[in-house]
Amino acid sequence: MTEEKRSTREKRTSIKNSVGRLILIALVLLLEFFWLYTSLLRLDAKYPIVMTVVNILAILLALDINEKEVNISLKAPTLFILLAMPIMGVIFFLITGIGSNLTKVRKRFDHIDAELSPFLMQDQTIMDEVRANSPKATAQFEYLTRYSGYPLRKNTKVKFYDEAIDSLNSQLEDLRKAEDYIFMEYHAIEDAEAFSGIFEILKSKAEQGVEVRILYDDIGSFIFISKSFDKKMKAAGIKCRAFNPMMPIYNLFINNRDHRKLTIIDGKVGYTGGFNLANEYFNITSPYGYWKDTGVRVEGEGVDNMTAMFLEMWNSVKNKHDDNDLARFFHGSSCNIEAEGYVLPYADKPIDNEPVGENVYMNIINSAEKYIWFTTPYLIITDDMKRIMRLAAMRGVDVRIIVPGIPDKKTTYHITKSYFQELVSVGVRIYTYTPGFCHAKQCVSDDIVATCGTINLDYRSLYHHFEDGVIMYDVDAVGDIKNDFERTFLKCEEVTEKYKIRRKGYIRIIRSILRLAAPLF
Repeated sequence: MTEEKRSTREKRTSIKNSVGRLILIALVLLLEFFWLYTSLLRLDAKYPIVMTVVNILAILLALDINEKEVNISLKAPTLFILLAMPIMGVIFFLITGIGSNLTKVRKRFDHIDAELSPFLMQDQTIMDEVRANSPKATAQFEYLTRYSGYPLRKNTKVKFYDEAIDSLNSQLEDLRKAEDYIFMEYHAIEDAEAFSGIFEILKSKAEQGVEVRILYDDIGSFIFISKSFDKKMKAAGIKCRAFNPMMPIYNLFINNRDHRKLTIIDGKVGYTGGFNLANEYFNITSPYGYWKDTGVRVEGEGVDNMTAMFLEMWNSVKNKHDDNDLARFFHGSSCNIEAEGYVLPYADKPIDNEPVGENVYMNIINSAEKYIWFTTPYLIITDDMKRIMRLAAMRGVDVRIIVPGIPDKKTTYHITKSYFQELVSVGVRIYTYTPGFCHAKQCVSDDIVATCGTINLDYRSLYHHFEDGVIMYDVDAVGDIKNDFERTFLKCEEVTEKYKIRRKGYIRIIRSILRLAAPLF
């Protein structure tokens, strides 16, 4: 089969899968919405006061939402629906508010987090070292230790991979060396070529007595695998769980997916980055041109943070967790590694109302003096993030953003483009990755600090998903990430000049509507 025919087939298959997934979720939502809508109308026919009650309730809900300490970009669409279309707004609240099971979910997370906290204590001598050398870095790390719950680490090596396949090959090598346990947590797993090599190693290790666990997100993976995947893993001696299984009734928590990508081996080596365990991430298939992704390998004390992230999610799946001896999984300090600089693997979860991922990025932007560069597959940001990017550019910081040249979701790409003019008008430089889809999530600033992980510059990552990242300060990997940016710029088209004039007409109106709705989904 020619490359052109294969690419066409891949794209059609990808579109078919995406449309099928969209239709399934849309039908569930429409059915639930229709049932509530018709129920209210029937009540109103019998009791005309019902609509008066609905209108009053809509106003009270709007007042309550306006009082909450939530970014205005997140408030605006809900307030608009409640006030412009009260009956639809109240139904939306019933589906996503009262009907949600967040209280129960929070209790499960709080319980396991309390048991993990002894393994996440901050060594104050490390913080004192940073405080003596860099007040700006200290502010970032103080924020993270307080609000993410993960400590700053020393004696941690970080190796950066500028291609997903290189990170995968390194993982395979480390997986073969596993002696105690293997933890893998991914948003999407495809039971195909890319995963087959991993599976054979996992199966072999399980036969040798190594404890192997796989956690995948149910919605993230359901177009790639069926329920037979769980049976296949169990037959191979691998423990397997799906995070937040999709239920027929929609509620707020079903919108909160596990977007993390983690591999932890014996508590001594950990991997994270932008890629899932599916063929397109390694260019085995290429529905969107060349797929660009990155990752990091962490070795030493910092791995304890990543181990805690996995154990938190693994044990949150069930009402009662089955890990009675958590201490046996934490071995980062036993690696006896000496390394320069500071490393803090951190996680973000949407149920604690603290946007850690967004705040880390904003802290780096606010601290930047020379430059701050980002890669993100989607650019759908809050007014706060947009404002500080603009302010950084206005004070002379070199602010650059790389986005895909070939989008995987055209609607999302329209929203991404809607931000270009507002940013470039004050000096932010925008680049599109011409070979295809740039899925990497990373930033670098002033040759001293960098992040790499799973957190996109969009509402889903910043407010709705469970995410993870690694922030590095004064380590060699920071230079490697900067070098990757410089090489990637050469493969990009700078589109800054094209977007200095604001678009007019129906495209601008459509993009404005899409931007208004974006925070909800």
